[in-house]
Amino acid sequence: MVNSLSPSLRRIVVLGTGGTIAGRAASGGDNIGYTAGQVGVADLLGGIEAPEGLALAAEQVAQLDSKDMEPGVWLQLARRCAFWLAEADVAGVVITHGTDTLEETAFFLQAVLAPGKPVVLTCAMRPASSLSPDGPQNVRDAIAVAATPASRGVTVVCAGAIHSAFDVQKVHTYRQDAFASGDAGPVGYVEEGAVRRLRDWPESPTGRSSKILETGEGAPMQWPRVEILTSHAGATGTIVDLLLQERAAGIAEPVRGLVLAATGNGTVHHALEAAALRAQDAGIAVLRATRCASGRILPRPDDKLRDAGALTPVKARIALMLELIGTTA
Repeated sequence: MVNSLSPSLRRIVVLGTGGTIAGRAASGGDNIGYTAGQVGVADLLGGIEAPEGLALAAEQVAQLDSKDMEPGVWLQLARRCAFWLAEADVAGVVITHGTDTLEETAFFLQAVLAPGKPVVLTCAMRPASSLSPDGPQNVRDAIAVAATPASRGVTVVCAGAIHSAFDVQKVHTYRQDAFASGDAGPVGYVEEGAVRRLRDWPESPTGRSSKILETGEGAPMQWPRVEILTSHAGATGTIVDLLLQERAAGIAEPVRGLVLAATGNGTVHHALEAAALRAQDAGIAVLRATRCASGRILPRPDDKLRDAGALTPVKARIALMLELIGTTA
């Protein structure tokens, strides 16, 4: 734990989890051949000044490439967020994170924390060793959001844009402004350290925070297995039937939920849909989520499979996992 200024000041706590923002390559001109998670979060704060009246503190929670993110790390991160948010002198939390699964982590944290203070995830598309890294500016902008009076909920800050955890998606493989918020648009922008808000901060309905954090710190967490299957031209139900066979065989971790990445307004190839209905009849929870980048599924009266509304398949998977755990996500 590193505290940069007087303990009498209010604090912004920066939690590190690794990612490209903490990555290093052999050459400053190499922006893709790097190893993620090499630089500590305290070092990432070097040269970044705290906003007036605030102090910065840093804590390393994990150090990994976010493509390898696991629910256990999510739970550890959520617990550290909950700890710091409960401190009266903490104004908000910033999390440095890799871009690959950033939207999943953001959604998970919003679901289980429903924070009344800001939790701001940020990232980089270029490693720390780059000739022109984007991480430092993103961290500075994220701190500005966390320091903004009345800000709350989980947001993602990248390339000057503020995205809600509910809407954010990674939409580009390489460019620095790699995230978008679909139809909803960004919550706002950070302009020279000042936040220009366009719409409300993300907020979960009252009473929707999760009980998952109440499990004992050392107690093993049983995460339900939820798989994502994509509907496409020529899709079959073969994988679903194999998963059903696994359940019948009594394997240790049988599938408990399926998310169908559906076409258009939640439509599913007839062969895959038939298999999904068999799975549903066998007690597997099934949820449809559109694979379209924008829009939401509008339900029809004759729908036999539930839909996830505006949630993307990866976020629908998290919602279903939390539901199966017995939370109110």
